[in-house]
Amino acid sequence: MREARFDERGSVIRWTEAVGAGPAVVFVHGLGSASTVYHAHIGARPELSGRRVLFVDLPGHGISDRPADFGYSLEEHADALAAALDAAQVREGVIAGHSMGGAVAIVLAHRRPDLVGRLVITEGNLDPFPAPTSGSSGIASYTEEEFVRGGGFARVLERVGPTWAATMRLADPLALHRSSAHLVRGTDPVMREMFLHSRVPRVYLQGELSGELRGAEGLREAGVDVVTVPGAGHNIMFDNPDAFAHAVAG
Repeated sequence: MREARFDERGSVIRWTEAVGAGPAVVFVHGLGSASTVYHAHIGARPELSGRRVLFVDLPGHGISDRPADFGYSLEEHADALAAALDAAQVREGVIAGHSMGGAVAIVLAHRRPDLVGRLVITEGNLDPFPAPTSGSSGIASYTEEEFVRGGGFARVLERVGPTWAATMRLADPLALHRSSAHLVRGTDPVMREMFLHSRVPRVYLQGELSGELRGAEGLREAGVDVVTVPGAGHNIMFDNPDAFAHAVAG
């Protein structure tokens, strides 16, 4: 396990990695998730044999610190991720971000293009104010007090299903709420605009079962390789690991 400081108080972001050659592959998990749980089986695939692979947990999630005075905005998550990649001496890596991790990866590429050689975004958040669901918008519908100390966290865990709940219950409720609120509000410029204007090779993976990707044609016109993954929903790495590993390996 490795770590790097991401704030002035000494809080650290942590990751595990597999030693290898070539451009590093960096997995970034979604809201309430953890990188090893969602991606370790992909890192072990033959498509990534011999590659250096990092499994990074964002602040407030998994094995990373969860400071109470941290903002947990997408920009702050991206800066913490940059601190990890700087410490790991990663340059021009393949950044594979899932859901919220996809939005963080896009912000990282915008703020620190030297760290990113290719983006693989799996159903990442591109736009603010999404339709209400049990995810970020559902969490953000609570006030911070209601979610953290008023029973909101427990109610969300009951609704999200066992797979997501398994990692969400390990995340910090305060970090979950603040991350969700920022994810719903988005960034300035918004994530889609950053993604459209990024100059690195970009892949966007959309699960077939999740429905049509809004604005897919505009992404293609901007040079994004938009791939609809058959038989998959939001968690493409579980539903169709063959297609996911192929996309990450490039």
